[in-house]
Amino acid sequence: MGETKIKLSRCLNIEEPLLLAKLKPGRPHQFDWKSSCETWSVVFSPDGSWFAWSQGHCIIKLIPWPLEEQFIPKGFEAKSRSSKNETKGRGSPKEKTLDCGRIVWRLAFSSWPSLPSRKLWARHHPQVPDISCLILATGLNDGQIKIWEVQTGLLLLNLTGHQDVVRDLSFTPSGSLILVSASRDKTLRIWDLNKHGKQIQVLSGHLQWVYCCSISPDCSMLCSAAGEKSVFLWSMRSYTLIRKLEGHQSSVVSCNFSPDSALLVTASYDTNVIMWDPYTGERLRSLRHSPVDHGMEDSDIHVLLSRGLYLATVADDRLLRIWSLEVKTPIAFAPMTNGLCCTFFPHGGVIATGTRDGHVQFWTAPRVLSSLKHLCRKALRILALPISKKMKEFLTYRTF
Repeated sequence: MGETKIKLSRCLNIEEPLLLAKLKPGRPHQFDWKSSCETWSVVFSPDGSWFAWSQGHCIIKLIPWPLEEQFIPKGFEAKSRSSKNETKGRGSPKEKTLDCGRIVWRLAFSSWPSLPSRKLWARHHPQVPDISCLILATGLNDGQIKIWEVQTGLLLLNLTGHQDVVRDLSFTPSGSLILVSASRDKTLRIWDLNKHGKQIQVLSGHLQWVYCCSISPDCSMLCSAAGEKSVFLWSMRSYTLIRKLEGHQSSVVSCNFSPDSALLVTASYDTNVIMWDPYTGERLRSLRHSPVDHGMEDSDIHVLLSRGLYLATVADDRLLRIWSLEVKTPIAFAPMTNGLCCTFFPHGGVIATGTRDGHVQFWTAPRVLSSLKHLCRKALRILALPISKKMKEFLTYRTF
């Protein structure tokens, strides 16, 4: 499925995205039923130290970031929360290959480092109880979810319960190791990795395959999108349905929140991206993918919101688009072939895209400071304060 990704920042003159590097899978394994070669998921770890790539043939590549220096834009640095002493003590990270045994549809990194993840590590490695643990969750085509420890490549847990493809995964941004999974079995499931991967809730209500799930950065809400014209908003505290958002004309296939949790963005086969206020359900703005090429109607689209003031989208017309939320038309384009997914480097400057032939491409992305408007929105989200109507509209994206 082609995917749409979103990034926010502010700049008047945006250069076209430049291709920095391209990764290709090695010789295909002759696996019979392991024949799928699509890159369904690409993802950076929250601290920017790792890149994960489902390169097809049931194989995941874990690659330390940044790549070799010649591929990195001038002035670009991957920040890490680990100290130099910690890195030196563990040795330099090395590329790893994980064989999941089944086709991999989705990847998700946990937040890191976190105290709960140290407990999980200690449970499986009591001889090294004080090492922080970055986790990668993998959603497979048989309904399983495999949990891996990134630094060593060890399999920690195998979660079972879904009856069909696990189409999406989302960790709580707080680092609590609560994992949400979305499946073609029309359910979402909530897992607690601190309790040996115990399944703590099943969310039902969708009538079609669930394509996407996204947890708000403040951990209060969960959004899910299925092959339906509406999206569901759930409470992450009570695991009950808050509301349905209706406005698309075809199946919604992707959803994601802004960093301040004040904005929800959804994308649909109708080629529209809609911005919502998740707290009120109000539709704020729509972005239309104009048919630059033939075959754009009922095109695959998927969304991701990242920090800054930009949005990037990948659709079936073979274009990477970059949008500003304040402008209703794209501000930059890049040609790509058979795009399926994309993600932003957490500290800005790079977009990674995955393709149907198992390849990954890295592109330059705008790297500018957030506007004062966006910083204010992030800092002043307490709407219960007795503030003026105009100020409240400003803080809730009524004025872009």
